[in-house]
Amino acid sequence: MRIALNVSGVLCLLVGCVWILQGINILPGSFMTGQTKWAIYGGLLVVAGIGLLISANRRRV
Repeated sequence: MRIALNVSGVLCLLVGCVWILQGINILPGSFMTGQTKWAIYGGLLVVAGIGLLISANRRRV
């Protein structure tokens, strides 16, 4: 389970970063380019990815 959460967290971070870059018009080539809502969605996905990584790697007592 820990590995699956880590992989999911990293994927969320990567996809979120791409969405942010496309949303703020730095990474062109998609229907998402230049649309602020995709930057917001990407930011939310990055936060979710960080949450997954934190929950997967915290010490269980």
